[in-house]
Amino acid sequence: MDRRALFNRVFEPHPASPGPSRFTNAVLRTQDNKEVRFYDDLIKGKQAVINFMYAECHGACPLVTQTLKKTYRELKDRMGKDLFFYSITTKPEDDSPAALKHYATMRKADLPGWYFLTGNEYDIQTIRFRLFGMGHPGFDLDDSLHAGMLRIVNDARNSWGMAQAFASQKNILKRIEWQDNPKSYAQRVIESRARQVLIMRDVEKYGYRRDV
Repeated sequence: MDRRALFNRVFEPHPASPGPSRFTNAVLRTQDNKEVRFYDDLIKGKQAVINFMYAECHGACPLVTQTLKKTYRELKDRMGKDLFFYSITTKPEDDSPAALKHYATMRKADLPGWYFLTGNEYDIQTIRFRLFGMGHPGFDLDDSLHAGMLRIVNDARNSWGMAQAFASQKNILKRIEWQDNPKSYAQRVIESRARQVLIMRDVEKYGYRRDV
């Protein structure tokens, strides 16, 4: 998908969404130096996986990026359409759009639907506290404690989730799925029929349902 198309599509938020009053509408910049508003352009009506990182990190950040690349590959048909990844720097004073572009390019993570973001330090700290705040000063004031966590938001459902970045891929994918929009009746019928085939295969082979 053309990156510019993201900002021309209409996504509908849930009526109960707190909107910019919770998410903020801070102005950030992508790795392509595109100016975006955090809620209106990135969150409103969308499903997103959000993490914090910085370009010169030689610890957890590259490992989390590698994990997200694996997740991206599993969900590539959805990326930039109904699902987005946002990696936000915790060191905006060092991470210009060009620095984030270099980071993403070197790690082959400069992909459609995945945005690396920088901006004003105060705005970024505000976003971090509101998305990842644990209500404990010892945790909330330590940037490193948020490096291994992923916030999963679906504004169209007004639902939030969390995943550990170093959990299994199965765990991460399941937690993203929990925030997915409800499936249509037609989709549920197709999935139920496919599941029934597996059930009947087990019944024929074992005499009972074994598939889970």
